[in-house]
Amino acid sequence: MRYALIKFRVNLLGEQTFAVYPDHASLRTAMKSPHLSQRMARWLSFFAEYNFVVHYKPGKNNILADALSRRPDYDPRRLTRHQDIPDDDDDDDDCATCVTLGINATVSSPVLPLRQQIADAYEEDAFYAAIIRYLRNPAADTLAKLTRPTRDAITRYDLDGDLLTYAIDTFDTPRVVIPADDDLRARLVHEYHDAPAGGHLGREKTFAALSRDFFWPRIV
Repeated sequence: MRYALIKFRVNLLGEQTFAVYPDHASLRTAMKSPHLSQRMARWLSFFAEYNFVVHYKPGKNNILADALSRRPDYDPRRLTRHQDIPDDDDDDDDCATCVTLGINATVSSPVLPLRQQIADAYEEDAFYAAIIRYLRNPAADTLAKLTRPTRDAITRYDLDGDLLTYAIDTFDTPRVVIPADDDLRARLVHEYHDAPAGGHLGREKTFAALSRDFFWPRIV
């Protein structure tokens, strides 16, 4: 969509309204959302130059837009299916699978190593940074710096190298903890929604897949 706006900029700028038919339902609400990540704010600043209205059209009924918005750097037929996500009657998009990154996550490989970005983000989150300090040095003084609820739940946390993981009990599969970083969480949502073997997952399927591999409060 952004490429098309830039390509036909001279034709689209002006007072006349034009219509955009994307295969992303989230674009309908993103323009009016009061809570935006820094990246979304930059995108909306760019879109503000144009006078258009958004008419969502599901990918299965919008073949041209769906094909153009898919990643060009892979052939789905050559990828190994990792994990199917159950169909959801309320979703408009067909569901497929994601590829393994190597940290229990099923996201495509981004430009900046995702593992490194997550580990760096812990340092900016005082809550999780304190938990990591305790796990690396389980002493009375580091434990005392945690809140009472956190101390009560400390057995749910563990370290996998430089990543913090969370599991409700020993029978639960550990999930990678994601700190309070809006850009990082937005990136994960984007990676899962546009994963190489996954095409475009619907909202419910995207967050269902995310919640299997990652943990943050109110992820779903």
